Amino acid sequence: MAPGTAQRLADAALAILIAEGAPAVTMRRVAADAGVTTMATYRHFPNREALLRTVAVSAQRDVAATWGRRGGADFAGQLAGLLDDFLDFALGRPNLYAFLLTDVREGARRFPEDFAEGGSPTFDPLVVAVRHWMGAGYLRADDPLEVALTLTSCAQGLVQQYLGGRIGLPEADFRALCARTVGRVLNGIRG
Repeated sequence: MAPGTAQRLADAALAILIAEGAPAVTMRRVAADAGVTTMATYRHFPNREALLRTVAVSAQRDVAATWGRRGGADFAGQLAGLLDDFLDFALGRPNLYAFLLTDVREGARRFPEDFAEGGSPTFDPLVVAVRHWMGAGYLRADDPLEVALTLTSCAQGLVQQYLGGRIGLPEADFRALCARTVGRVLNGIRG
């Protein structure tokens, strides 16, 4: 069965966003790419922001569906798998990464209120893992939400610098730098 008009519009907007970034997503462009009139677009989405909110929710769900599938049964393997999943996403779809994680946009989730108890499909897998790792004794007891934020913030900061051209390493070396940095955070840097 062919997708309905609203889904075709959301798919077209997502394709434009991934290829060119959020500023390239216009109602007229989305309509043309979906094969409908611009007026038909407004029957399904009252404005660009509503369309982009729909795209964000769907994209976060799709991205999160693949996270945490790889990695070993042990703590180190699980953490490495989650970091690899994150880097695959951030480096493989930089425009979508920027839209979901760094762009200022209406309706974006805010820490901590929107991240507690299942509020973020892309952050939740790490919070669940952190809770498990605390329970298993791999991490000391602490606030799982803030520990997950600590782990993600260092990786996100490095990704921002890398995507902005401030880190001049080949991708494989950059990924290794991210793994070492997360390891340093986990081990602590105090002597």
